[in-house]
Amino acid sequence: MADLTLTTFDWIPEMRRGFARDLRVRWALEEASLPYRVASVPFGDRKAAHFAHQPFGQVPWLTDGDISIFESGAILLHLGELSTALVPADPRGRSEAMEWVFAALNSVEMASLPWTILKLTGNAGDTPAAKPLNDFLKLRLNRMEPVLAGREWLAGSFSVADILMSDVLRLVDRLDGLTDHPACRDYVARATARPSFAKAHADQMAHFAAADRRAG
Repeated sequence: MADLTLTTFDWIPEMRRGFARDLRVRWALEEASLPYRVASVPFGDRKAAHFAHQPFGQVPWLTDGDISIFESGAILLHLGELSTALVPADPRGRSEAMEWVFAALNSVEMASLPWTILKLTGNAGDTPAAKPLNDFLKLRLNRMEPVLAGREWLAGSFSVADILMSDVLRLVDRLDGLTDHPACRDYVARATARPSFAKAHADQMAHFAAADRRAG
């Protein structure tokens, strides 16, 4: 039996709750029905032991016995080695899942994250500074739209690629960035309708709500 511990922050600002990246790992663990425990580290006082697991002082990281893994994509690929519920067993499906994992993180999130920062800081309007980033995201979404219009999931069956891609697009959707991309929006809705997402999301929200109660 796997000895899995997910480490996240003990508290985060309210606006980030429901979108912190430990949700991706929780989702994968729930999808695969893998037993795990959750540990936490301080949000405001990051110790040397934290940086030993995550050199950038971020979360999440996962320990599997004596193995410690950081970065959500790497963690999900590791979990994919433990369950065919997360990565297809056949070579073609496995290859497709892998390529879409990297596409989600390197092609789509690369475009969505700067746009998201602009939106959250109120600087994503029709300005010369914002236009290149708005156009970059639109280009990526325009490429994703026909892909998602033609398939239910990226690699045939639901996989870690869908956890990552839908989570990347979910934040764009929250900020009304998928208005002109109905297939992308429908894909996010399909993915987040899964019971494993609902459980992961509820657990993350409860984790931070408990921190508020302790602080109060």
